[in-house]
Amino acid sequence: MDSILILDFGSQTTQLIARRIREIGVYTDIVPGDTPASELPLDGVKGLIFSGSPFSVYEKDAPGVDVKIYSLGLPVLGICYGFQRMTEDHGGKVSPLEKREFGRSRIEYRRSAPLFKNIPDGFTSWMSHGDSIEKPGEDFELIAQSEHHIAAAWNRDKQLYGIQFHPEVSHCEYGVEILRNYVLEICGADAAWSMEAYLEQVSAEIRKRVGKERVLLLISGGVDSTVVGGLLLQALPHEQVYLMYIDTGLMRKDESVEVERTLRSLGAKNLSIIHAEDEFLSALAGIDDPEEKRRIIGDLFITVQAREVEKLSIGDAFLAQGTLYTDMIESGKGVGKKAKVIKSHHNVRSPLVEAKREAGRIIEPLDRLYKDEVRRLGTTLGIGDQIIRRHPFPGPGLAVRILGEITPEKCAILREADSIFMDELKKRGLYDEIWQAFSVLLPVRSVGVTGDAREYGYVLALRAIISRDGMTADVYPFESKDLLEISSLITNSVREIGRVVYDISSKPPATIEWE
Repeated sequence: MDSILILDFGSQTTQLIARRIREIGVYTDIVPGDTPASELPLDGVKGLIFSGSPFSVYEKDAPGVDVKIYSLGLPVLGICYGFQRMTEDHGGKVSPLEKREFGRSRIEYRRSAPLFKNIPDGFTSWMSHGDSIEKPGEDFELIAQSEHHIAAAWNRDKQLYGIQFHPEVSHCEYGVEILRNYVLEICGADAAWSMEAYLEQVSAEIRKRVGKERVLLLISGGVDSTVVGGLLLQALPHEQVYLMYIDTGLMRKDESVEVERTLRSLGAKNLSIIHAEDEFLSALAGIDDPEEKRRIIGDLFITVQAREVEKLSIGDAFLAQGTLYTDMIESGKGVGKKAKVIKSHHNVRSPLVEAKREAGRIIEPLDRLYKDEVRRLGTTLGIGDQIIRRHPFPGPGLAVRILGEITPEKCAILREADSIFMDELKKRGLYDEIWQAFSVLLPVRSVGVTGDAREYGYVLALRAIISRDGMTADVYPFESKDLLEISSLITNSVREIGRVVYDISSKPPATIEWE
């Protein structure tokens, strides 16, 4: 099967490039950017892509590439840092910008090139860089210009392409078309990969690895863990699959009842519902640091799991998780050693989870997929739309949506307010237009007036974003009427909340969750 090989230099969007190409129908693999040319897995590879990076090419520890790769006879596309790496390797010059380029930037052509076939001049790209190409590499000709700097160059003879913007992010106009031109037209790859092919592949891998041993899945009832549950139940005999739901006291309103109903409908034979609210809230008492919250929750998940597994007498079962690639890369677990930590995820960097991983006892069949791909996989598995289209919910639950110390009272307040928010989105036909929406309880009180009384109530922040994959996100543009009415419903229904605000930050620079 034809494929494209991506060399990763630590970019937060490396897997996003791969996902875009898989959407085109061509399989992708990712290897560390410093892999020697002689060790690259080139069987079936039709072209190479150099990813971006958090580094600058002129920094001492900047990731490099084996220059022999340029002589393999394969087309190469360098994206952002990849373009800069290519420039330096061919005698060009990269310099820091006085004015950095982040976000939208208009692209004008200097010369026509196959990469921009059928792409209109003056399209809007998405930039994310603090360095610029001051002088192109030898035998490179400029083919596009941004509003301030060189945007693309081409070495015609060696089939080397460099672009300064990110075609992989959803906010880049014609980004997929540019990648399609590269993969199908320039590289000549055959589009033969599909989600059905992925399902067949990952199911075979699970059966081979697990054999006749048992597998335990800590399931939250959200999209990711539910899809993993469906996948395990399809790939393995039901008797081998154990589903365990731990009610941490940090769940949404009526979550536990809905979770049990859903799992029973999937035909699970071994299902344990563990009520551990007191245990989790006691461990979190007095803790306000978000990273410490995640660590405590991650460790306690495994501790409770170990205790309950012992009761089930299923031995040292494999532990399955609904970890996505976004979890891995934001935790610094991308391909290679150059990815940087944005935030820790309770199911990635927790020491006890790491120990399980080191022992080879963790199965993460979604760890190379993004959220929308997980939804497609769930549909392929036959899981209903009501579950598949559900908004993402973080593993630590309300713990990272209550800023500051967590208390049972705050959990109850946030649960009720968030339930009102979700119900209103559904009633108004907005829920499916939004990729993720939720409420955040802030650690401040604001003065207010109720009747003739002066009161200090909590401040609640509403968050609603539109995205395709969670790596970039825009704010959902509510009509003022909707926000005003939802705010009024919340403050009238939840006495402890005295003020509602709306978060209008995009990603980047903000993250989707507040902690």
